Amino acid sequence: MTASVEDILRRGFEDFREFVNPLITLRAEIAGEPLRIVHTRDGRLEDTEGQLIEDFHGTQAFGHRNPAITAAVRQFLETDSPSWFPSRVNPYAGSLARRLCERTGYYSNAYFASSGSEAVEAALKLARAVTRRPKVLSLERAYHGCTMGSCGLMTPGTFRDPFAPHLPGLSHLPFGDIDTLARTLAAGDVAAVVVEPIQLEGGVRPLSQAYIEALCELTERHGAFLVADEVQTGLGRTGRFLASERWPRRPECVLLAKHLGGGLLPISAMLTKRELFEKAYGKNFETAEAHNCTFSGSAMVCVAAHAALDLLTDELITRVREQGESFRAGLTEALSSLPLFEEVRGEGLVAGIVLKPTEHPWLSFEHFGMDDLSHRPTVGLLLCHRLYKRGYFCFVCGHDWSVLRLQPRFTIAPEALAAFTRVAREELEFLCNLD
Repeated sequence: MTASVEDILRRGFEDFREFVNPLITLRAEIAGEPLRIVHTRDGRLEDTEGQLIEDFHGTQAFGHRNPAITAAVRQFLETDSPSWFPSRVNPYAGSLARRLCERTGYYSNAYFASSGSEAVEAALKLARAVTRRPKVLSLERAYHGCTMGSCGLMTPGTFRDPFAPHLPGLSHLPFGDIDTLARTLAAGDVAAVVVEPIQLEGGVRPLSQAYIEALCELTERHGAFLVADEVQTGLGRTGRFLASERWPRRPECVLLAKHLGGGLLPISAMLTKRELFEKAYGKNFETAEAHNCTFSGSAMVCVAAHAALDLLTDELITRVREQGESFRAGLTEALSSLPLFEEVRGEGLVAGIVLKPTEHPWLSFEHFGMDDLSHRPTVGLLLCHRLYKRGYFCFVCGHDWSVLRLQPRFTIAPEALAAFTRVAREELEFLCNLD
């Protein structure tokens, strides 16, 4: 018998603990994260106690359960259109691919999957198939996903180390080191360099203009793919449709995901040039499907993506850029006098609050009985804990827990951002008084 939504929301949280991942549930409980969320209202979340929660994770750029995207999916489900096409000639994927390529003004081919990690895998295979070279480079503190190929591009640590040996030929470059980049590419055996325009999990670290210029020039000179992983920065997040669109040259591949499905359905995309796709997969009918997945670009997820792109107007992207500048300036002004504050960095509606470590022994992981995390700073998580109670779902960066990563929805009101700034000041000041 099919369980009702009400029954799932009543019992499913404990089912997750028992059958999916008990440590995630325990972590959320210890940290005081808003856990038992059962409703959405005006783009925000609501828990069982009626508290409204503003989600700053970034996947819900148009707000939770955006009514326009929900309506588009509902309208599709009321038709008798196929969702999957056994010939793989999929009009929904074709329509979305055309729209994305035309919106970029440059790319002419798209491959669809479900997650950003899968888009990374598609780019790795394309680069190797075209160049016939073995090596793929990423940057220190990169985050590119958790499938087998992409996790080899991750910075050493929890997300990478347990799964060795990794795909041969993957290695890391020091962040921002142009000399090492030049020496490595000069060997002529590099298929691709995969970079994030801004390393979100790495601490909200943007690539410098000098490094971007070197990347563009050196990869082109040595015949290597430049791959822009814009899973976090693309689709308006930085105040441009693509963060890489103003680079000296366009990357061979750009990768999209997160809010491409409107926050409602999972979809990712690898955009490239048709001539590169044909060089890799255009030899014959057999090679044409050498890289595929069963539900690539299925109808319903493409409908959701179309609805998201309807909302992502040039006017909205301009608003993201302007509101982001105001938000970061307001945070800097409000927090700059506090001793635990270092700086705010970011672009568009991406903000990273960089915090200094607390010196108080009672605020260490050792004091909380978590000796295996003793190398990690606590101040970011403590601030998150305080903000949870005030109705804000915030996160530290996966590779740098001293940085609070904020990615508000594009539809958030300026007054709501100003309210968050006041609350962040109050809660960080509380922690400073404990230190």
